[in-house]
Amino acid sequence: MPDKLRIVGLEEHVVLPVLLDAWTAAGVRPHGYPDDHPVTRRLRDVGDGRLADMDEQGIDVAVLSLATPGVQNLPPSDAVRVAREANDALAAVVDAHPSRFQALAAIPTSSPEAAADELERAVTGLGFRGAMLYGRTGGKLADAPEFDDLYAAAERLRVPLHFHPQAPVRAVQEAYYSGLPNGVGAALATAGLGWYYDLGVQYLRMIFSGVFDRHPELQVIAGHWGEVVLFYLDHVGFLRDMAGLERPLADYFRQNFWVAGSGTVSERYLRWTAEVVGTDRMLYSTDYPYTFGTRPGGFPYLDTSGGVARSFLENAPFTEEEKAAIGSGNWERLTGCGHDGGLGIPAHHTKGTSRARCSANCR
Repeated sequence: MPDKLRIVGLEEHVVLPVLLDAWTAAGVRPHGYPDDHPVTRRLRDVGDGRLADMDEQGIDVAVLSLATPGVQNLPPSDAVRVAREANDALAAVVDAHPSRFQALAAIPTSSPEAAADELERAVTGLGFRGAMLYGRTGGKLADAPEFDDLYAAAERLRVPLHFHPQAPVRAVQEAYYSGLPNGVGAALATAGLGWYYDLGVQYLRMIFSGVFDRHPELQVIAGHWGEVVLFYLDHVGFLRDMAGLERPLADYFRQNFWVAGSGTVSERYLRWTAEVVGTDRMLYSTDYPYTFGTRPGGFPYLDTSGGVARSFLENAPFTEEEKAAIGSGNWERLTGCGHDGGLGIPAHHTKGTSRARCSANCR
């Protein structure tokens, strides 16, 4: 009898009080859910309710991160403070349930020098596995030169940067998504489609502007089955010579990117991703709580509750070894922590890291 498939979900969102206060003060509206909505309540729950939902999904470990846009649209001084406080709070949540939770750091990208420092603190001091970024910082896109120090730090520390979308800029929303009935435009601009195009274009900009040629070991996690881009690599690749790329476009996605589905339980997308990047570059995520119990009109592809998160992977058209790799093995390989604890302290952790925290997080 094979061992039970172990599943680590990498895109599992939280909203902490310090973040909510900062968003309110800055006028940031992260989502359209009212305070009493189940999604809002689940975002704020980092205890028994979330653990029960993980059990219902079939998820063994949740890698927690702040809901979009994190601290990236806060003024620099606020972003630095809130990121530190949020990361300390996330570390406390992980310590309370070390076998069930891990974390990705919040990074104050509006202050680039502080961003690199906070990544190092979170990894070497708090035992985090990497960081969650949200594409743009205000109006600056992810390929802006001032983020090179952050990318260099991630490369040196050998930790991944998971990118999550945020809403397109207002001008794009008004040009492409306005004027539709019943609130469809706002939904289409965000979770419907606009999020993914916005971030997918930024991935291409990062490649074409040379981010990965300057930082060839930088590892990026892309959710939502690659944020649209994977479906156009065979076409967009003709720009390689024009951009002066050192490698074919597809190579960047096979050497610098890891891809997860973010709770979109579509076997068609699963198979396409495996064909494009290979199962050894696939990770797992559920986009909790946005895909928990959300089946509007019976729509089947955005609900991971009722054991669907687990059954979707268990029933995938892959070998048992490939399923195990997607479920947790690739994540452990990427972050340097083996499930059996036999690898000891990951290479990216220094003496400042608590051995107990790292050991617990590697379980």
